[in-house]
Amino acid sequence: MKHEHTTAPQITVEVAPELGLFVPHGRRGGPTALRIDGTSSLGHVVESLGVPLTEVGGVDVHGRPAPFGYVPVDGDVVRVGAVVRPQQVPGAPLRFLLDVHLGTLARRMRVLGIDTAYEAVDIGDPALAARSAEERRVMLSRDRGLLRRRELWAGAYVYSDRPDEQLRDVLGRFAPELRPWTRCTACNGTLVTATGDEVADRIEDGTRRTYDVFARCTVCEGVYWRGAHHDQLERMVADAVEEFGP
Repeated sequence: MKHEHTTAPQITVEVAPELGLFVPHGRRGGPTALRIDGTSSLGHVVESLGVPLTEVGGVDVHGRPAPFGYVPVDGDVVRVGAVVRPQQVPGAPLRFLLDVHLGTLARRMRVLGIDTAYEAVDIGDPALAARSAEERRVMLSRDRGLLRRRELWAGAYVYSDRPDEQLRDVLGRFAPELRPWTRCTACNGTLVTATGDEVADRIEDGTRRTYDVFARCTVCEGVYWRGAHHDQLERMVADAVEEFGP
C-alpha cells in the first residue's frame, strides 16, 4: 500500500505592534507561520494566539477585511489590527463596568462624571459578563479570560496596573464625556447641591461650621464637601479636562 504524506495547512499571521504584549515573543515584530485545523474560525485563531477580540480593530485576509467567523484556509495571509482610537461603541449610552481589581480607577472615573459601575467584591466572571450584557456596559478588566466571554456587551483590556495610566488609557480609548463632580464616588449615583441644613444630620458640627458648599447623592444619601483631599482631586480633574476635553 502506498502512503501519501500530507502537510498540515498553515497560514501567515502578523499581529499589530500594539497587541504584541498578548502574543509570545516569537510572534512579535513581523509575520509568522501558524498551523490551522481547517475548521476553526478566524476569531478562534486570533484568541488562540492570546489576543482578546475586544482589542482587535479588524482582521485582514490577503489585504481585505474579513469577519471573525471566516474559516481560514491553507496559504492565507492574515493581519490582526488594533482598535482605532477613539473607539466607537454603538447601540447604547457609553457607560462602564469595572471588576474588583480596578477600584481606584472606578472612583476616579466617577469623579470625572463618567457612569461607572463597580463591584467591590468578586462576584465571578459569569455574573460580571451577564451584568455587562444586561446593562449594556463596557467591561473594563485586566483579566483576559473575562474579556473572552461571549456574553459581554463590549469590553476592553486595561493595559497598565497604575491608576494614573489606567485613567489616561480609558479616556484616550473611549473619549467619554467628562462632567466632573456630578457622580457619587461610593455608589455612582447622581450628585445634587445641598445646604448645610439639608445635610446636617449626616455631617459633624465642625464640618458644618467650616464648609458652606455641599453635595448630596440622590441614591445613597452620601454627602460631599471640599475636604482635605480636594486639591489633589482638583489637579486630577484639571489634567483630564485639559488633555481630553470637558
